[in-house]
Amino acid sequence: MKLFSIVSRATAVAGLILAVVTVAGCTTYPWEEKPTAPTFAQPFAPVDAFAQVAEMGRGVNVLGYDPVWTDPAKARFQPRHFKIIHNAGFNTVRVVLQSFDHMDSSNRLDPEWLKTLDTMVTAAVGDGLNVILDEHDWELCGKDAVGCGVKVNAFWSQIAPRYKDAPHQVMFEILNEPNQAMTPDVWNAEFHEALAIIRASNPTRNVVIGPSFWNGLEHLPDLDLPADDQHIIVTFHYYHPLTFTHQGATWVGPEIQKLSGVTWGSDADYALLNKELDQVKAWSDAHSRPILLGEFGAYDKAPMEYRVKWDSAVARGAEARGFAWAYWQFDPDFTVYDFSKDGWVEPILHALIPPSDKVSDTGR
Repeated sequence: MKLFSIVSRATAVAGLILAVVTVAGCTTYPWEEKPTAPTFAQPFAPVDAFAQVAEMGRGVNVLGYDPVWTDPAKARFQPRHFKIIHNAGFNTVRVVLQSFDHMDSSNRLDPEWLKTLDTMVTAAVGDGLNVILDEHDWELCGKDAVGCGVKVNAFWSQIAPRYKDAPHQVMFEILNEPNQAMTPDVWNAEFHEALAIIRASNPTRNVVIGPSFWNGLEHLPDLDLPADDQHIIVTFHYYHPLTFTHQGATWVGPEIQKLSGVTWGSDADYALLNKELDQVKAWSDAHSRPILLGEFGAYDKAPMEYRVKWDSAVARGAEARGFAWAYWQFDPDFTVYDFSKDGWVEPILHALIPPSDKVSDTGR
């Protein structure tokens, strides 16, 4: 390890794990004496990771940039939207959590933020959805691996015991898109630490882990997964080619920012898509690990006709290979739901969920 000592990190994680132990019949936590956990109608029962991926099916990323996390009165997303998502034919929501901004100087999570999270998780489960809790602070983690590791471990030291009794439909994703400073070696060390913290209270819950380099499929071979832990779902993200999916996006390089009108759908385009999805499938088969395509989408500055074609091809390609998937994102860009109209962006929705697959609005 070049960025930090394995020994020092192991010592730190040991302290965190020991803090979440039962002493004389009383569970103690590093930040709360008696955390008030949400209650669910069904208890937790372990589920095979491949079976869970089959159950997850089609999903969508939600809540990442919604004002609800700082001022619930200004929320765009409401708990009622989970039923709308379910009735459209989705099975899963990936709840995007940028938790670091809601920690105090001791890395304690804000109680009001936790209440909002509880509200959303219980509502989603109640409306028949699988829920992935995704720690999404990839930007800081790409710049400061050591500081990121401390906060990631603090996050799971609080969230894992809080949701230890949630039904199996609630899953944990350790960290979105480790990158830059989170090199493959650094990331392998970090996720092993975080996984140990999770396993102290959730020994058989399914946990989502992806490779470094922004969860790029090319780096699946870099993952050093524990062979004795089969409750792991491996994720990757897919935005190829960036010249199409990110044309006009302000947060990418200037060469792509200035692009517009880029199309997709040639024979060569389909061939590349199938080749890359086959690469993931081959890795999955070789390592006996189920796959979640955790993010894919084309930015809403791309021509709608070709966004629809690309979204449909990726979704159907993932399904054909037995992958679950989660579209990026509900809103505010790559959008599949228009809050100004309180309705779906139907061309994108129908590319993801063919109309014949939609559940009746009165189905629940």
